[in-house]
Amino acid sequence: MRQTLFTGLFGLGLLCVPALVAGSVPASAQTPAKPAAPAVTADPERLAAAREVVAAAQGDRAAVLAAMKAPMVGVMQQMGITESNKAQVMVDEVVLPTLSEHYDDLLAVQALSFASVLSKEDLKAVAGFYATPAGKNLVKAQPQLSQAMLTGMQQWMGTLMPQLKEKVEKAAAAHGWSNEVKRR
Repeated sequence: MRQTLFTGLFGLGLLCVPALVAGSVPASAQTPAKPAAPAVTADPERLAAAREVVAAAQGDRAAVLAAMKAPMVGVMQQMGITESNKAQVMVDEVVLPTLSEHYDDLLAVQALSFASVLSKEDLKAVAGFYATPAGKNLVKAQPQLSQAMLTGMQQWMGTLMPQLKEKVEKAAAAHGWSNEVKRR
């Protein structure tokens, strides 16, 4: 669950980078909008079970947000605040307080997502697991697991990049796009 949260927020940050680095802020970013919830209608019991799963899986809010500090410093640096001490100030003063302020919105969206995919019975079983010692240990271990998975995924992608680059160049050439790929 934290891996999903972390990856989603990190990806969101990376998606914002091009517009911010270019010095322009899209009109949609000027007026913050409440995130759109997935279109789902769930019976109240199913949604309550989903909320229980999300709350249990997230664990301590402060720990989740603390685990985002270092990656968010990297995002700030990609946004143009290249000095790490200044990027850390932005994370501490702007990013983490904003994420904390809207954290319940994220949990609500996640609960709706869970309720749209899993049955009430499955949700109750998952919530039951999180109430066990193993489930509680999993929640505690999530920051380390998330970091290890992210590092492993980066290493894995790094080993594939030469092969992917070659295959993309060949496929682009087959489409007549050779100049497009080699320019970048």
